[in-house]
Amino acid sequence: MCEITLEKLPKTVEELKAMPQADLTKPEEVAALVVAVLALYPENPSETENMLDYLRGPKPLNGIDKQFIKDRFRGKESLMRSYFVGSTPENNYTPALPYRVVISENAYSRSQFEEGYLTLYVACSGADSPRPLKLRKKPSTGQWFLWEQQLLTGIQIPKESDPWA
Repeated sequence: MCEITLEKLPKTVEELKAMPQADLTKPEEVAALVVAVLALYPENPSETENMLDYLRGPKPLNGIDKQFIKDRFRGKESLMRSYFVGSTPENNYTPALPYRVVISENAYSRSQFEEGYLTLYVACSGADSPRPLKLRKKPSTGQWFLWEQQLLTGIQIPKESDPWA
């Protein structure tokens, strides 16, 4: 288990590329960048898509991917904030600063049948267990790229948004 600290969240693909983690050589840092990039989606969907394309490398988003992301965020603006340390349903998923993301592996993270792939798990304060995302290594560059993610599933409703709280 490790904790990745991000001093700020990128707002553009240029800001993303300027971040110290943007060389994409450490898989845990790539996972934290995925969280940071997706956190921008409610504010700027098109720039989020540009940054995701950078994190996906040779496999950019297609129309189905973009629609899936759009559907998952509908009415769930606080979704990605639940992945930052300090956020809770009680504080409307307000993260502590600087932004920190907790990443872990388990016994199934590295499959002998899928060499070059790695499944990491991101801690989520709105869920009972960490959420997976899969990365793929590009051997020619040593970089890790986002292959698939399961971060956009439901979380506990923030207390101030819950009429039954």
